Amino acid sequence: MAITQTGTKTAGNSTANSPVTERASEAAHHAVDSMAEKAATAEDSLRRTAASSKATIDQKQEELKMQMQSSYERSKQFAQENPLAAAGIAFAAGMLVSALLRRGN
Repeated sequence: MAITQTGTKTAGNSTANSPVTERASEAAHHAVDSMAEKAATAEDSLRRTAASSKATIDQKQEELKMQMQSSYERSKQFAQENPLAAAGIAFAAGMLVSALLRRGN
């Protein structure tokens, strides 16, 4: 078997570029190109979805931070205005947690 300059093996008198080989090669190239286009489209779609999801998560996170800050401010204000009630609530919550922990053991 002889090797041509392009590295293709030839057998005897047959040519390296037979019509069947050419058609198979073109079909393979077409399939690869088609898959590459589909992969690029899918990647683009995934990137857009990920960017949109990140923006949504960032927005929700900011909303939760504001809610937590608001809740903290209201609790702090309540404790300052009603120190005895705040102490009573804290004591009752402590008793409840303590009772629950004792039951679990």
